[in-house]
Amino acid sequence: MIVYNSSKAGFLDDVIAGGLEDKILDQFRQKLKRSTGRSEIESWRDSFIYMKMILEDTEIPEDAGVCIETQVPQSSKRIDFIITGHDENNLEQVIIIELKRWQNAELTEMDALIKTVYRGNLIPVTHPSYQAWSYAALLEDFSEEIYSKNIKLHPCAYLHNYKEDDVIRHEFYRTHIEKAPVFLKTDARLLQRFIKQFVRKGDHANIMYRIINGSLKPSKKLIDSLSSMISGNREFVMIDDQKVVFETAMRKTKDAKPDRKHVLIVEGGPGTGKSVVAVNLLVEITRNEMLVHYVSKNAAPRRVYESKLTGTITRTRFANMFKGSGSYHSVESNKLDALVVDEAHRLNEKSGLYQNAGENQVMEIINASKSSIFFIDEDQRVTLNDIGSKEEIMYWAKQAGAELEIKTLASQFRCGGSNGYLAWLDHILQIRETANFEFGRDDYEFRIVDSPTVLRDQIFEKNNENNSARLVAGYCWDWNSRKNPDAMDVVMQEHEFAMQWNLSSYGNNWILMPNSVNEIGCIHTCQGLELDYIGVIVGLDLIIRDGKVLCDPSKRSRMDRSVFGWRRLMEAAPDEARIRLRAIIKNTYRTLMTRGMKGCYVFFQDPETAEYFKAALRPGTI
Repeated sequence: MIVYNSSKAGFLDDVIAGGLEDKILDQFRQKLKRSTGRSEIESWRDSFIYMKMILEDTEIPEDAGVCIETQVPQSSKRIDFIITGHDENNLEQVIIIELKRWQNAELTEMDALIKTVYRGNLIPVTHPSYQAWSYAALLEDFSEEIYSKNIKLHPCAYLHNYKEDDVIRHEFYRTHIEKAPVFLKTDARLLQRFIKQFVRKGDHANIMYRIINGSLKPSKKLIDSLSSMISGNREFVMIDDQKVVFETAMRKTKDAKPDRKHVLIVEGGPGTGKSVVAVNLLVEITRNEMLVHYVSKNAAPRRVYESKLTGTITRTRFANMFKGSGSYHSVESNKLDALVVDEAHRLNEKSGLYQNAGENQVMEIINASKSSIFFIDEDQRVTLNDIGSKEEIMYWAKQAGAELEIKTLASQFRCGGSNGYLAWLDHILQIRETANFEFGRDDYEFRIVDSPTVLRDQIFEKNNENNSARLVAGYCWDWNSRKNPDAMDVVMQEHEFAMQWNLSSYGNNWILMPNSVNEIGCIHTCQGLELDYIGVIVGLDLIIRDGKVLCDPSKRSRMDRSVFGWRRLMEAAPDEARIRLRAIIKNTYRTLMTRGMKGCYVFFQDPETAEYFKAALRPGTI
């Protein structure tokens, strides 16, 4: 999506006429379905004046393309300023410019990170050169047009208020500056030369429109790239907050000692790259010859990763790197250099098959390692046994005398990069109030269908593209096929619909097996994993009445262990039970409805609930 698109001549006219920032804000609201803060609007105004002076060079063609606030496909990231055109050989060229109003910065010891003042605090952020390069790399990763038409991208950064010092172009950042040069306050002429080096003729081919709206390469999923990452190859470009988290975790792990433990909590919603950063940390910490494990409570990601790594590493080596969260109750203190805990919200208090081993998994993980890195999304706690919370981790970090730091991953890569969809979903499920009552449906494909049969057929069709579409459902139907292979599980006779749960045939490898599209998954086999398209059947455990989301654990299957013991809890502490059970059921469907990178199709068993969601898709109705 491109918020503003014009020619050089059109851009100059708009700046001279005044109010371009208001024009962009209006387009921002229309296209992205949200507003932005005063600081960004002021940044636009200042930067436009400087870019006007840059583009007034008469050798830069009048019909060169200008794009402002261009959203990178499949992400929530936006590129500040783009200039497009052709070189002297008529080859298509794209100049990507990261604009900053910085006046000073400080060095760090972390790769590609530099400190600057943000909202009154001096914090580490990605160096502008790295930021510009990473956005260009994302475009190349996703755009078929760039690949097939050999379009050349040239990233750079322009810090128009920054005076030369010994920081911003320090030798420490040389490799990143070589990929994307940084231009300062006195470098206007140099930036003009940089642009003219590549753009000698105008853009008569709508280059950026074709890139943004053209075909996307097949999505790069973690499970498909894992073996290459384990072998040390770069598969995913870490950008902005992901890079900050990665480098912070590496520094803490290198600094940690038995008498100076480190605990890092990384908060992030669905699709913010928690698992990507976690696996990258596993690889890099291992490369630094330190002992590290990747830890997850949910067995499904580990089984999928093991399948993908078959033939790459031995089963023994896999078992030595990937562990369940109940593995540390008998491990001596500081045995490991680091534990990277993915899906930390799923940690339990007790371990063992019968929940009779150990004392507290959070405490045991912190005790076993010098550095503990917890990736967490509290809105993905989906069973009564889940204790993973920021407060729980903070408590045990303090008990261990560990140094604690908290970071946030906000960049969105799942759900079409649409932060709006996630905010809308949280609002509609009444998980939290947000400002987003609607989202740009051009960014993400969300459908409500009136029949589970139609839902199944649409998912079958999508799965033919890339074996990356599956059906999932709330656990509201008994697992009959567990004892009788011919029995159906999810049955709705009124729709002539009957399918089996996946657990009998494929278990935790369900997401990989091509024929598993014929079976229905549940929260236990898809949490922590991603697909291109997800089809969700919402059972009667979640319904809407008079605009209020109601949750009924009695509609869950008696075989569902995630709410096991709920009746006893209701008798002992009814108020606490209602709060916890509502959260579990809402979180379950939030998690299921955010597994799709490109689209989510939903069938609601309750017609009134379907109408509520349909109304929510119409602007101004809820």
